[in-house]
Amino acid sequence: MLLVRDIRLPLSRTKDDARFEALRRLGIGAAGASAEIAKLSVDARRGEPKLVYTVAVRLPDAAQEVRLARLPGVSLAVPAPLELTRGARRLNHRPVVCGLGPAGLFCALLLAREGMRPVVLERGPSLDGRAAAVEAFCAGGPLDENANIQFGEGGAGTFSDGKLTTRIGSPLCDFVTRTLLEHGAPPEIAWQAKPHVGTDRLRGVIRSIRGEIERLGGEVRFSTPLTGLVLRGGRLAAARTPDGDIPCEALVLAVGHSARDTFEMLARAGFSLRAKPFSVGFRAEHLQSRIDEALYHGAAGHPALPKGEYQLSHHIGGRCVYTFCMCPGGQVVAAASEAGGVVTNGMSYHARDGKNANAAVVVSVGEQDFGGDALRAVAFQRELERRAFAAGGGTYAAPAETVRSFLAGEGTLRLAGLQPTYPRGLRACDLGSLLPAELAGALREGLRAFERKLRGYTAPEAVLTGLETRTSSPVRIPRAENCESEFAAGVYPCGEGAGYAGGIMSAAVDGVRVAQSILSAYASV
Repeated sequence: MLLVRDIRLPLSRTKDDARFEALRRLGIGAAGASAEIAKLSVDARRGEPKLVYTVAVRLPDAAQEVRLARLPGVSLAVPAPLELTRGARRLNHRPVVCGLGPAGLFCALLLAREGMRPVVLERGPSLDGRAAAVEAFCAGGPLDENANIQFGEGGAGTFSDGKLTTRIGSPLCDFVTRTLLEHGAPPEIAWQAKPHVGTDRLRGVIRSIRGEIERLGGEVRFSTPLTGLVLRGGRLAAARTPDGDIPCEALVLAVGHSARDTFEMLARAGFSLRAKPFSVGFRAEHLQSRIDEALYHGAAGHPALPKGEYQLSHHIGGRCVYTFCMCPGGQVVAAASEAGGVVTNGMSYHARDGKNANAAVVVSVGEQDFGGDALRAVAFQRELERRAFAAGGGTYAAPAETVRSFLAGEGTLRLAGLQPTYPRGLRACDLGSLLPAELAGALREGLRAFERKLRGYTAPEAVLTGLETRTSSPVRIPRAENCESEFAAGVYPCGEGAGYAGGIMSAAVDGVRVAQSILSAYASV
């Protein structure tokens, strides 16, 4: 397969035009060749935005592909196969996967495809029950600490934008993308520069993958948390649950970034947990039309352009203020998972057709802030969430103020043309008072820098809703090169909760990597 890159076309041109241009550059006709869009991005840096295509061309003659790959802007792409090796040892019991987020889901899927028939433990309910609990909470009902935006089938990423962007550059990303497509993800995730599934479409994909795991002999036990580990001689012997012990020699800890009780259980068991960098701040909400105008200028609203997205950062001393998980046309969601705490996050549906854009605006904290103590880092998150809960009036309303109010330290919320989307209501608050002074100061400086980079970022109508504390896990569970715990043989820390991923794609890739490691050690069950 040939990749013809940097085909730059005006907004008035179509994908067919991009395919024709790719064949023209190769000097070949359409007969016998297939040309498909491999990537599409927008270059809005100068003047009218341009659509920038990469086109994948397949020819029946492999030797001709090799010759044409020498042309400027053309390269030969060979899809990387999924590499699997099988060990010699036999497992006496089926492997156990704890957590059905992206890491656990893809780990269990690969194990199931290789005949391992994994047992999957998920502390929350299946998607239907989980969605009902989330909807009830957003409508003003009680918080279910095991069924919410953090816990349940699909993990925290289920109630997000379904973003698949990542910087890890692993060949396993192709396997994850192909699998998502096989299970009903929108076809454009194969070529979008910033692919997203959308929380509405992602739910069906997750159900479908779980269905494949079950058809292949895997078993998913919902509402079944991991409560302990049985270790003998430094080796795993069983997983402890409220329904009894499950004998196993291989257990995957894909528990997600909010499984604080699991982190505490592991610490009591003797695991060495390390604090890792994460970030805290709030959700910034703007009119999507203002973001589009800032990015696309006079071309804003053109049907060929995607909803405007941004990614901003500003370094201040040893810290970084940056935007994270930007949700075009989305909404701010109530993401609490513990009673007495307020947590915000953002999500978008596939259409991204909401009036507002939102993104986390956060500042980095690191192990140096907590003396390397992971549980101190967790306690810091929890304390901020409790402050936000109190500032919101103790009803899961969120503290909020306009961007300009925050910059001035006023603590006021005078809405001007933007209707905030956080579902439990807002209460005016000086958000800076909820954070350590150094962090609040850094966030103010960062917002001023963002205005210089993206005009209108501090517009009068822009609203900040707090607090955002679950950007990533504050904990890393040390593991060896083979992904096995350094403390207990047979335990495999995995994914974002264990500190080895950040986002849907990288978590799924880490799940595949851990499954590969287990398969390389064991022949069968």
